[in-house]
Parts: sequence; C-alpha cells; structure tokens
Amino acid sequence: MPATLLRATLIGLSAILLWSTTVGLLRSISEAFGATGGAALVYSTTALLLCATRGLPRVRELPPVYLWGGGVLFVGYEISLALAIGFANSRSQSLELGMINYLWPCLTILFAIPLNQQRFRVWLWPGMLLSLLGIVWVMKGDGAWSPALLWQNILSNPLAYALAFFAAIAWGLYNNLTRRFAAGKSGITLFFLITALALWIKFYFTASLSEMHFSLVPLLEVLFMGFSTAIAYSAWNHGIQHGNLTLLASASYFTPVLSALLAALWLQLTPSLAFWQGVMMITLGSLICWLATRQR
Repeated sequence: MPATLLRATLIGLSAILLWSTTVGLLRSISEAFGATGGAALVYSTTALLLCATRGLPRVRELPPVYLWGGGVLFVGYEISLALAIGFANSRSQSLELGMINYLWPCLTILFAIPLNQQRFRVWLWPGMLLSLLGIVWVMKGDGAWSPALLWQNILSNPLAYALAFFAAIAWGLYNNLTRRFAAGKSGITLFFLITALALWIKFYFTASLSEMHFSLVPLLEVLFMGFSTAIAYSAWNHGIQHGNLTLLASASYFTPVLSALLAALWLQLTPSLAFWQGVMMITLGSLICWLATRQR
C-alpha cells in the first residue's frame, strides 16, 4: 500500500477508535454533570472547536432538504444517544443501551432500499435478523430468555430504551438522506451548534447547576470527548476521500466490539458471556448486510 494511501487509511481508522470511546465517556460524564448537563458540555465543546477550525457554517449553501431533514435527524440522534446513556439505571444498562445504537449500520442499508434504490442479495434478511437477535441476546443477560422477561427489562426504563432505538433509526435515516440530498455539502458544524443549544434549553427548564459536580477528571473527560468527536469527523472524512475505502468500511462494522470493550474497561465492568455473544451477533449481522449490498 502506498505511503499516502496508508497514512490516509490510518487517519480514517483513528476515527473509529475515537468514536468507540463514546459510550463509556458519555456515561462517566453524565454521572458527574447529569444526563442533560454532561451532554450539553460535550457538544458545546465540539461545536466551538468545529467553528474554530472549520469556520461558521454557511447555511445558504446547504440544500433545503438536507438542511432541515438532515438537521432534525442529526440533532435528534445526538441528543437521543446521549440522554439514553445518561438516563440508564446503571453502568451495565448504559452499555446495553449503547449496543442498541449499533443497529444503525443494518438500518442504514435497510432504509437505502426504498430511499436510494439500493440493490441487495437475499442474505440481507438473515443479516438483519442476526443483528436483531444480537440486541435480544445483549438485553437478556445470562438468564433464560422469554418475551415477558425482555418486555419487563424494557419497562424498567422505557424512556432510555426508546431513545436508544430512536437514535439507531435516526442515524440510519440521516445517512441515506445525506447521501441523496447533501450534494457534497456538510452541515456538521451547524448541526452541532443546534444540538448544544437544544441541550442547554432543556437543561434550563429541567435541571439545575446543583446537579453538576465540577472536578478535574470529569472536566478532562468533557474536553477529550469534545475534541475527539470533532477530530473523528474530520479524520473519517479524510480517510474515506483519500484512504482505502473498502478497508475502512469493513473496519467500521467492528465498532460495536471495540466500543463495548473500551466502555467496559473505562466503567470497570465485567459484561456477561451473553453480552459478548450478542455484540458479536450484531457485528456479524451488520457485516452480512454490508456484503449483501456490495457490487460485484
């Protein structure tokens, strides 16, 4: 592999590594600053960094469908994922909710069929089924599984589970809408600004400063996640433009495994065997879906 291609590919792979820290860091930050306050601090940091490095967004350059439709989906995704993890009853449940988010690769492909006329092969459906089974496996734990037990698990924290599933759906739709209507433009900076503003408005009406406990380690986590989120988007964009796209696409489907591993280490958790089995099912199912849509 030529040096320039290798360098760009490694830069793209660094984005996957940075994104994989999201679940663990979001949970840790929410424990210090609250679900809404922690997310607002993170996305404010990201938005300010993007404004400083990429400049203020030029709204008039963005196609209207992408601006409004994509903006709503992007903001909805970021807020839903952050609050789902922050509202989790425990660190273990936050790990579970983070894995639900990784239904988005399969959903992106599924939504691409009607929205972008994506061609596919018949094994797309087994891949989808395997990913969904992986989510069930993650949620069941080490005990015996039954629909009643699964439903009881969801009812223990319905808002967090609803937000996690909505996040996966929103990101799958955003990816397709961007591909069809963005015309090569990016509204990421604007969307992060709106996300941060929406979270601060929610914080004003539903929370208070007394919930935020400022100390060195949580503040460093906020800075790291804010910077890493901004850097990851730029690194991924560079990687897919100048690196080995096939390798990057393949590697991205292993993000659930890396995310679960890093979150477990950061949050000092020991997930069950069933959890890891479920994560592998989600990953394998996503890979099957991707292979089912590859052109010969």
